[in-house]
Amino acid sequence: MPNKEMLLIPGPTPVVDEIYEALSRETMSHTDMRFAGIFSEALAQTRKMFNTNGEVFVIAGSGTLAMEMALANTVARGEKLLIVSHGYFGDRFIGVAKALGIEAEVLAAEWGKQIEPSQIEEKLQQGGYKAVTVTHADTSTGVAANLDKVVPTVKKYGALFILDGVCASGGLEEDMGKAYGTDDYKIDVVLTASQKAIGVPPGLAIVAFGPKALESRAKMDGVNSYYMDINNWSPVMKEPQKYFATHPINMIYGYAEAMKIIAAEGTAARYRRHAAIGKAIRAAVRSMGMNIFAAEEVAAPTLSCILYPEGVNDAEFRAVLAKKGLIVAGLLASLAGKGFRLGHMGNATNDIFCKALEIIGETLGEMGFPVDSAKAVQVFKDVFAENNK
Repeated sequence: MPNKEMLLIPGPTPVVDEIYEALSRETMSHTDMRFAGIFSEALAQTRKMFNTNGEVFVIAGSGTLAMEMALANTVARGEKLLIVSHGYFGDRFIGVAKALGIEAEVLAAEWGKQIEPSQIEEKLQQGGYKAVTVTHADTSTGVAANLDKVVPTVKKYGALFILDGVCASGGLEEDMGKAYGTDDYKIDVVLTASQKAIGVPPGLAIVAFGPKALESRAKMDGVNSYYMDINNWSPVMKEPQKYFATHPINMIYGYAEAMKIIAAEGTAARYRRHAAIGKAIRAAVRSMGMNIFAAEEVAAPTLSCILYPEGVNDAEFRAVLAKKGLIVAGLLASLAGKGFRLGHMGNATNDIFCKALEIIGETLGEMGFPVDSAKAVQVFKDVFAENNK
C-alpha cells in the first residue's frame, strides 16, 4: 500500500509496506496459539529494545493511556510526584497525576531549553518524592532530555525514574539495563506508543517496568483502575493466549513486524541514523534561512520545531504543502503561527526527507522567500553522511 502523502508530522509517521501487509493479515482469535506466538516474539523484542529484565506491556490504547498506566502502578494516591517538563507534553502529567490523586509538583523549563540537573536536585533535596517523570523528546518544543545528567540526579535521591518515550522509543536509546554512574542508577519505567519512531499506526500503549517499579506495584494496596492494573495484564503478557481483555489482533501483527524491522536494523544503527537525520534536517533548514526553535545542543533527533522567516503566513504555507502532498504540523501555544513541526523519525527514508526539503523550498519561493532547495538537499545529504558513520 503506497503512501499517497508524506506524513511528516511528529506522529503518526509514515508506515512502510511490510507493516501495512502485516496489518492486513487475516484476524485470528485472541486466544489462538498461533497469535500467541507472534505476540510473544514481539514482547521479547520489546524487552530487547529496552534492555530490561522487568516486564513489558503492550495493550490497546494511546500514549496518554501509557502515561496513566505508568503512574497508576508506581505512585499511590497521596504520594508525591515531581514532573520535569520541557513543554506541553511534559505538562500533561499534571492532569494525569490529578486524576489519580497524586500530589504533583512541576519543574517547567522555559520553552526551548532544558531543566538543569541542579534545579531537579534542589527539589529532590526537600524529600518525599516517590517518582520523577521526564519527557525524553517533547513534541511541542523539539527539546530532548539529557538522560546522562538527569537519571543519576534523580536516582541519587531514591525516586523512581519514569521516562515518557512517546516521541523517542525506537529512535533514541532508552536502555533500562544501563547504569548511570552506579549499578542502582537506572531508568525504572519507559512508556511509549506505537505511532512515532516505532512506525506503526496509532493504537497501542507500550510500557516497560523495571524491577524497582515492579517492586513498587507489589507494595501498593491496589490501583485506581481495572484496565490499567499491570497485575491483571502480567499473566497475559507472559502467556498471550490467556484472557484479560481482547487484544487488538491486527495492530499486534503490525507491531510485531515493526519490532522485526528494528531488530534487523540494529538499535545502535537505528539510534545513530536518527541522530544523523536530526542534524541533517536542522542544517538543511538553516541553509534555507529558517531557524530551529530548540538550540542544537538540546534538539531532539526525532522532530524539529522550525521557525519561519518574518512574514510567512502559517496557514497558507502549510495548506500549500498539503496540496503538494507534504503534511506538517503547526506549532503549539505561544509559538502557534510562527512556524511548523517536522517529524523525522521511524521508518521514513532519506529520499522522503530530500523530497520534503524540495517542496518546502519551492513553496517558500512561491510565497516570496526565494531559497536554494538544491543546496538544502545537498546539505542534508552531506551532514547525514558525515554523522551516520
